[in-house]
Order: sequence, then structure tokens, then C-alpha cells
Amino acid sequence: MEKAYSPTDFINRELSWLEFNRRVLEESEDENTPLLERLKFIAITASNLDEFFMVRVAGLKTQYEEGMTKKDIAGLTPREQLIEIRRSSQTLVKDLYSSYERIMEKLEAEKYLKIKFFKELTKEQKKYVQAYYSEVIFPILTPMGIDAGRPFPHINTGTLNLIVKIKSDDKIGPLYSVIQVPRVIKRLIELPVKGKREFILLEEIISAMGEGLFTGYEIEEMGVFRITRSGDMIIDEEEAEDLLIEIEKELRRRRWGIPVRAEYSIHLAQNSKDFLREKTGLPLDDFYEVEGPIDLTFLWELFDMEGFEEIKYQRNYPSFTKKLQGKEVFSNLKKKRYLLHHPYDTFDHVSELIETAAEDKKVLAIKQTLYRVSGDSAVVKALMRAAQNGKQVTVVVELKARFDEERNIRWAKKLERAGCHVIYGLKGLKVHAKCLLIIRREEDGIRRYLHLGTGNYNSLTAKLYSDFSYFTCDTQMAMDISNLFNRLTGFSTNTSWQKIIAAPEFMREEFYRLIKREEENAAAGREGRILAKMNSLVDRGIIEKLYAASKAGVKIELIVRGACCLRAGIEGLSENIRVSSLVGRYLEHSRIYSFHNDGEEDIYLSSADWMKRNLDRRIELLFPIEDKESKRKIHRILEGLLRDNIKLRRQGRDGTYERVESSKETFNAQESFFTEDSNNGGGKKS
Repeated sequence: MEKAYSPTDFINRELSWLEFNRRVLEESEDENTPLLERLKFIAITASNLDEFFMVRVAGLKTQYEEGMTKKDIAGLTPREQLIEIRRSSQTLVKDLYSSYERIMEKLEAEKYLKIKFFKELTKEQKKYVQAYYSEVIFPILTPMGIDAGRPFPHINTGTLNLIVKIKSDDKIGPLYSVIQVPRVIKRLIELPVKGKREFILLEEIISAMGEGLFTGYEIEEMGVFRITRSGDMIIDEEEAEDLLIEIEKELRRRRWGIPVRAEYSIHLAQNSKDFLREKTGLPLDDFYEVEGPIDLTFLWELFDMEGFEEIKYQRNYPSFTKKLQGKEVFSNLKKKRYLLHHPYDTFDHVSELIETAAEDKKVLAIKQTLYRVSGDSAVVKALMRAAQNGKQVTVVVELKARFDEERNIRWAKKLERAGCHVIYGLKGLKVHAKCLLIIRREEDGIRRYLHLGTGNYNSLTAKLYSDFSYFTCDTQMAMDISNLFNRLTGFSTNTSWQKIIAAPEFMREEFYRLIKREEENAAAGREGRILAKMNSLVDRGIIEKLYAASKAGVKIELIVRGACCLRAGIEGLSENIRVSSLVGRYLEHSRIYSFHNDGEEDIYLSSADWMKRNLDRRIELLFPIEDKESKRKIHRILEGLLRDNIKLRRQGRDGTYERVESSKETFNAQESFFTEDSNNGGGKKS
């Protein structure tokens, strides 16, 4: 009988995720990366940490406060996880600000830009700032005094605030006030100057000129702080009569979520720190001292400004496929399947397909799932136009896509007003599958055309995330997707999938079967090999199956961008498993699963990671890639990623990652993909 697995055989999910965020931060230290792009990685790291605390840490705090002691996959209780998270994240935050300071010093030294303190302003700049404060900032500010009649105000999650201590005598006791830094104006204010560009932060102006808000009083102390609250939504879907209304209510309640973290400026006086701890109710362990501007996501403002092209990446132009353009797209899809790799191949072909269908008189109906879409979505506009043109349009909009709920609600309402039939997902399950079905009447009968993807129908993220799009009119796949939509929109249970595997009913068991087949082949002396790429690997069941396959001699190569609870290279456990992670210019978002199958290789693409939520609590799709040309393209991509010796890192036995060292010629996989023309025969889009 096989020995049971020990907690030491696994890595804690949260600590593994923090290790991933450290890899993101390391990109800001790469001197071969343009300076403003390095600042972008600072902003990404800060944004990732915010979401981590709002979701993962908030969940653990709730478990701890409710007295839960259940251990995770690595044998840690919620309390133990919170202790380790604090230790790791405190170090990460210090390194984050150290990197920020180094980059800003370099930007100043090379005369590109500087963010100044008020005391550093020239006379002309002070005059400009004083006028801007009087005309724009001052009318917006609302100082909120705190006393017996005015309790400590509610602090919205993520907002910057100033805590102000007013000088008072001992009889009155300490007087405090809070000023929220307004979000309705930009945080980064550009200053008049010749030569390099100079800026000042909004909170720096308010701190320097805020005395005018307290006429007749003297400010004794002032400092910046921020509260992060739980971002989880709790919806009883069994009791909800209208999911859209319930989510709108929960969004309003979200700003009242429990506080999980407080950040304060290193210059904040002890009295004010003690006051904040008392009023927020947060323990000392949840306070983070920051040596620099709180909330470094303001750097996105800087990144989006014009005039800094010299310190950004050179623009890359995606390939386009002529056969997927224009009115002939449907006749071309009848002859061939097309696999696109974004952002190297343009995502425009996806929206263009829907636009063509919207105007095509032979198209009868369009059905599509939407999880995350951009603010100005060409895809959604094309669906609306199709409905207005008399097509039957059905859209499954996932309202529970975390932090995109408000945008999805707005789009859902617009789609309904345009005449689309909108479904708000399924009770108890998120619809994470990415699929588009177009039904067309042709001379030889009804034909269905498909787009299946690993990423969202979002034209903005498609330029930043690496994902796959698969275009086909395969009859069996089309039937499977038709059945999927029947399930999503009505009351239908499909138990006879022909080619596509769906979660939550079948995908886990199918992965188990595919892994087991490799194990049996290896045990019988045949070659066993698995090559898989995903965002996260945290599911215990899958990991145990991989360990068993490794023990049988299966060679397993995993490319896991983010959290990975599997320990690679451990003798007697996983010596045949290697885990790599690539963090670079583009976010590796695609999911690929390849199984050797004794030489008859099976390759699948999917919307699902190897996570419990994807396999058991979401509607997901796993679809086979059967044509040789698409298989070759996927192999070239995987081989390229594993050949990378600039951005690729490999997991060590302790769960940390080190860059791959090589004496060979340097190779950056992501940059190399842009030098190759589209495999489907196209050109560069100008």
C-alpha cells in the first residue's frame, strides 16, 4: 500500500503566490528593461498585493476569527498562514519600495522625470501649485473632525487619507481629523519646468497646504494612511430571486467589508498610529509601514502619459491572417481550422468575426459567453448590432467575475436594451468558459461556426496576455457547444460529450484518466510524458496523480506562471517533474495540456487551470487540438518557452525560483514570437 502524502510534500498556496509576485517584482530590477516598463512592474506588484489582501488574506482572517483550525495542503492553520504571509509580505513591501526608489533615482539622474516634495519646488512651481490648490483641490476637500458628536468616519477601501492631529490642551484631550485624498482628480500633478518633466503627488500638496482647512487651529501632526477591506461578496444564490439585483446590493455593501490591512507613512507620529489602531480595530500585525508613496498603482498614470516612448518597450505589431478577414471568412473556415496566438496574432479577428456575422444575412443566431470584457468593447458592440439587425443573440454574462462585476452589469443592461437575450450565469457556478457559436443558413443546410479561447473576450488584455483562439466549424465540437448553451440557458444535462470536456462534471475525471494512462504506459516500459502550461497548480488531487505518475517514470514538464503547490525534483516523490515559470513583458495566460499517449499525442487547450475552483465550481471547457498544423504551432511555442534563458525561472526544492542559467546564446521566447509571421499565412499589421 502506497504511503500517504505528508504536508511537507506540498507548498502553501498563499506563500507560493507571494513567491510569484516576487518574480514580478524582480522584473523591475532587470536593467535590460526600459525604465518606465520597470516602473510598470512596480505598479503590477502593488496592484497584485492589494487584490491578494482583499481576497486571500481576508478569507484567512475570517476563518481565523471564526475559530477554524483546519490545516491547508501544506499543514498550516489559518493563523499560521497569516503569520507566514505577514513575514513574507513585509519583506516584499520593503523590497518593492527599495526598487521604486532606485528606479526613480535613475530616471532623475538620466533627466527623464522627477517626483518632487513640496519643499523642493521652485518659486514658480510653488506659485503654480498654490493656485492649483486654491482653484481645484481646496473646494473638493472635506476635513472630517472626530469627537463625541462626530465618530471616526468610514474609510473606503483603497482610498488615500490624511490623519491630522490638532494641537489642543490637556483638558480637551487630543483632537483628530481625517481628510480623504480626492479620487476625482489625478494624483500625479505635472509641474511647470524646462528640460526633464517634474511632478508632485496630490497628497503632498494637501499635506503642505492643509492648514487652511483648520482656521484658528494649529496642526501638530499629519500623515498618510490607507485601509484595505475584504473584497469578497457573499451572495445566497439559493435565496436570491434576481441575481443581478443581489449583486448590485452586494457591490454597495462591499465598501463596508472588514478591514484587513492598514498602511501608513513612515513619517506618521506614534500618537497618530496608536489612534488609527484604536479606531480601525486592526491588530498591530496588520499595520504596514511604508517608506515612500502609499499605493504605487499611481504609476499607471505616469505609464499612460505621452512623451515617454524612449523609456518604454518598442511597439510590436501583431500578425494578421488574411483568410480570417472579410466576407469570405465563413467559406475559409469550412476548409481549414485556424489557431491564433495572442498578442502575436491579432485579436481583431475575433471581433471582426462577430461584426461580419452581425451584417451577414445568412447568419440566424449568435451565442457567446462573456467573463471579462474591456470598457469600450468591440465584441459587445458587435453583438448589440447583430441583435438590432434581427439576429437571435444570446449572451451569458458572468456577473460574479471578481472586481469586474460593475462593468459586466453595465454591459448586460446595454445588451438587453439592444434586444439580446442575456443570461446571468448559473446558480452556484461561475461561467468561465470562453466560447462563441455562430449559426448560419447555407445552401446545404444549417452550419455552425465556433471560436474557442483560453482567454477573455477583452481586446485590451489580449494585447498584454498570451492566449489562444481556435476557429473551427467542426460538427462534433459545434454540437457540444450547442448542448453547453442549452444547459446555460435552459434546463438540460448533457452526459454525452463528443469531443469537448466540460467542468464541473467531467473535466477532473478526464485529467485523472489522461495522467493515469501515461503512468500505465511508463509502468509497462513505454514512454510516458506530460507537458502542461497553466496559471496555477494548487489542486491536491491533480498533484497526487502527478506524483504517482512521476514515481512510475513519467517525464513531466510543467510551466506554471503563478501559485504552484507541487514540489518538483524531490527524490522518491517528484524526481521526474520539473516546474518552470516565465514572467516577462506579456502575462502568460494560456492553458495547454499535452499527453504523449504512446506516440499518439493528445493536445488540449482550456479555460481552466489545475485548481479546485476550476475543476469543481466553474463551467469550463477543455477542447482537443487535432489538426497537425495547429499541433506544430503549439509545440513550437512550448519549446520556445522552455528554451528561454532570459525570463524563465525554475523551481527549487524549497519552492523558490531561480533564473535559468545557460552558456548558450541568449533567447527571449516572447520577443522571438513576434519575429515569426503568423503560421496561418498573414503579414504584419501596421
